[in-house]
Amino acid sequence: MTISTVRRDPKTERPLQGVLVLDFSQFLSGSLATLRLADMGARVIKIERPGTGDLGRTLYLSDTDVHGENTLFHAINRNKESYAADLKDPVALDKLRQLIARADVMVQNFRPGVMERLGLGYDSVSQINSRLVYGIVSGYGNAEAWRDRPGQDLLAQARSGIMWLSGNDGDPPTPMALAIADMLAGHNLCEGILACLVRRGVTTHGGLVETSLIEALLDFQFEVLTTHLNDGRRPPRRSAFRNAHAYLAAPYGVYDTANGYLALAMTHLPTLGELLDLPALQEISNSAEGFERRDQIKRIIAQRLKEQTTEHWLEILNAADIWCAEVLDWPKLCTSKAFKELDMVQTLTNGRGIEILTTRLPIRLDGSVLTSARLAPKVGEHTATIQREFGL
Repeated sequence: MTISTVRRDPKTERPLQGVLVLDFSQFLSGSLATLRLADMGARVIKIERPGTGDLGRTLYLSDTDVHGENTLFHAINRNKESYAADLKDPVALDKLRQLIARADVMVQNFRPGVMERLGLGYDSVSQINSRLVYGIVSGYGNAEAWRDRPGQDLLAQARSGIMWLSGNDGDPPTPMALAIADMLAGHNLCEGILACLVRRGVTTHGGLVETSLIEALLDFQFEVLTTHLNDGRRPPRRSAFRNAHAYLAAPYGVYDTANGYLALAMTHLPTLGELLDLPALQEISNSAEGFERRDQIKRIIAQRLKEQTTEHWLEILNAADIWCAEVLDWPKLCTSKAFKELDMVQTLTNGRGIEILTTRLPIRLDGSVLTSARLAPKVGEHTATIQREFGL
């Protein structure tokens, strides 16, 4: 039997086309989950309070804005529609319930109990629409002791143990300089929603998908947390010199060269010693020394690498297939040939001359990248259109 393969154009036929998502979330985590759904073709209607809208519109990372709204908001809410509704207004709530009856997915990241008090919790809306996939991001999931504490990225990092992995031994707890809990939780929620949509295709029933900032961070640490849980629960031991991973031996780390920085990953120390002309490394016969004498060995390597340029060392190490890389800053990265080949940057526009640059969905589908060119909507920009369309 011959199976014919039809090659689809992902730019015009995306896998989630026809899926309707109602996005009640604010800030980052929930909005990232719905962004991914939108990037893959879903229609995402952002439910916002009249006037001010999502508080994330004014959450600035810098002084760069687009018509009074920050660039991050536009990047994470690109290609969405905005429906303004006062959740305390019974008439507005009734119209939202009519929308929910037609939706495939609903996402919210309010504090626990808020949506239930509004009559929009999962138990209530699943009675309206049994096919609905309902996604929730909270700060701390089922951890009752933290349930009512603010679910914010830095605070979740503080409670997760992750701050004791970065920085050098003796340094204070060091946060990751990204909203990593929000980003990871958003990705986890999207993954769960997609799985539930697949299940619905088989059973016709929707379901409840829940994740939290703290669970996302714990899962992110599964590699080293697993070691801790099965290793007498000893605390992680950061290197005192150029720490890059609390559980990995020398030479793992970043080193100065004569004109920049070089990253060295897992490497056989005697071989590295030969390449760098370091007799002290060539004499190492026990692999355990790489951890036991980690700081001493890394200082020996650091002193040698300072003597020549990054390019000099890369020529030697790459020829020997040593795991290494130049440490790039953003200007160098963005002008590199590899970055251009990845085609990661897209332009968002409103069709009236306003443009911003941002990254695209980091997935290729059938060999093609997926881009979404439309800037985030104004608050309530599509309210009237949506009401007419759905007869609200």
